[in-house]
Order: sequence, then structure tokens, then C-alpha cells
Amino acid sequence: MKRYALLVFAFISLFTSCSLDDDGTNYSGTEILPIESVVMPESFVFGETYEIEITYVRPSNCYQFYNFFYDIDGNERTVAVINSVYIDGTCVQDPESVTVTLNFMVNSNETYLFKFYQGHDEEGEDQYYLVEVPVED
Repeated sequence: MKRYALLVFAFISLFTSCSLDDDGTNYSGTEILPIESVVMPESFVFGETYEIEITYVRPSNCYQFYNFFYDIDGNERTVAVINSVYIDGTCVQDPESVTVTLNFMVNSNETYLFKFYQGHDEEGEDQYYLVEVPVED
């Protein structure tokens, strides 16, 4: 079900567009990009907030970080990076690693399972980097 919600969101986002009249820049929509790496603690403490560093590759300077796709299912968290895409004549196709921070508050005593979206395989199946983080007292 989560996979379909992610795919529907990406599909709708890709076909949503508008023109920004103030500077001539065209907004093409949003795109979900694969996560390359994650830096997070080996364990959490209940009630604490942690900064999780997430790195992804931005294909060009026309991509700008917008937000995270963040789905909660019990103690399982599915995370993906969403970028806004602006199309104009100055787009430079120069892939660049970008690191963004997800603030995560620990509100359970149970182990968390994080699923970080890493794109899809040749068959179109979503791939995830899985990280289990226990919670200490």
C-alpha cells in the first residue's frame, strides 16, 4: 500500500506544473530522488530529538530540496527526499551531492525500523536501505 502511495504521489507530482510570472522561471513539479547515504546514531534515547543526515544526488541546479516523504506505520518509518524542479534556460546538468537533515523525535521505547528510499530495480520494485535503531532507557 505504501509503495502505491509513493508511486501515485510521484506520478501526480511529475504532471503538475505552473508558470511563475514574476521571474520567468517555470515550475515543473516535484520529484522523489533516491537516497545515497544516511548518518544516524546507533541507538536512541526515549524523548530525545535527533538530526538524521540524509545525502542524495541532485541531477542539476534546477532541483531544489522541498521536503521529505515521511510515512509512519507503528515503529516503521519510510523516508524519501522530495525536490522541486524548476525548468529554465540556465539549468546546468551537473550532478551534486546534497545533504539535508531530518529531525526525528523518539516517542516510543521500541526499536525503530527506517526504510530509506533508494530508487527502484530493473523490474520497477522499490528498493530501500533498512536501518534498525534500538531505544535505550
